Amino acid sequence: MTEAVHQPEDLLRAVRAVGVSDERLLQAVRATPRAAFVPAGHEAHAYQDVPIPIGHAQVTTQPSLSATMIEGLDLSGDEHVLEIGTGLGFQTALLARLAADVVTIEMWPEIARQAGRNLARQGIRNVELRIGDGSGGVPDRAPYDAVIVSAAFPEVPAPLAGQLRRGGRLVQPIGPGGREKVVSFLRTATGLERARVLTPARFVRLHGQYGFPEA
Repeated sequence: MTEAVHQPEDLLRAVRAVGVSDERLLQAVRATPRAAFVPAGHEAHAYQDVPIPIGHAQVTTQPSLSATMIEGLDLSGDEHVLEIGTGLGFQTALLARLAADVVTIEMWPEIARQAGRNLARQGIRNVELRIGDGSGGVPDRAPYDAVIVSAAFPEVPAPLAGQLRRGGRLVQPIGPGGREKVVSFLRTATGLERARVLTPARFVRLHGQYGFPEA
């Protein structure tokens, strides 16, 4: 039996199916070719709504899950965004289309370099890509209007909460790694306020000084 060939519109349908309705976000998904952000040899799976391995026990975030998390940031277009975990840059590209600029940080240098090449080929220039420990954020570019964390930890690391502007939103999978609730937080005068649970999910662990220790 011949395997079904998936198209970009299949990904858009998958994103709509999980309840994402923000038209700007749906247009960003439509305009961003996921096939340009997957490892060589995985292009046939680019428009399936599945995570894809990228090395170092890391995987890309499932596109519908990325869209759900981004929608939870409630972006209007003029935000300064921090992304923890660049991966190969697909989620970064979506954020870049929806915000004024994005600072993104990736722990693995070769993954970060590939992400940089992927973004450059798509002409996306409002992204600053850093290599390092994302659990501590990027303090020299703070404060941020929104923060998105693509790895799991039982609580929001203090540096990430501290780098979020009052009134800003932070989305992170909360849990031990492998069984999480993705939660949207609002930064108030007194700290982070848990706004709502967006979805259950499975994520790799957030490692680093303010996350899980390296094995």
